[in-house]
Amino acid sequence: MEYRVVLITAPVDKGEEIARYLVENKLAACVNMVRKVKSIYWWQGKIEEDEETLLIVKTSSDRMSQLISEVRKIHPYTVPEIISLKIEEGNPDYLKWIGESLR
Repeated sequence: MEYRVVLITAPVDKGEEIARYLVENKLAACVNMVRKVKSIYWWQGKIEEDEETLLIVKTSSDRMSQLISEVRKIHPYTVPEIISLKIEEGNPDYLKWIGESLR
């Protein structure tokens, strides 16, 4: 099985709701929340600046399509950041735990 780390930014007041939804619906084995990261980005032709929560999601490749679809439904942003990084290596016991947690 292939595993992924997914990065999602969200408004500070919505991060926990999204994290809990992903875990409860078995789209994530675990979500770490880094509260109040400062984001500076282009939006609609100008530079914006916000405090956000960064969600670090552990999941499997076969959950990605549904994860993206569900986050887009519940996320308040028009274009939410949802980016996936393939896990190349890791503690075999932890990777096994991810797979077991998603069943």
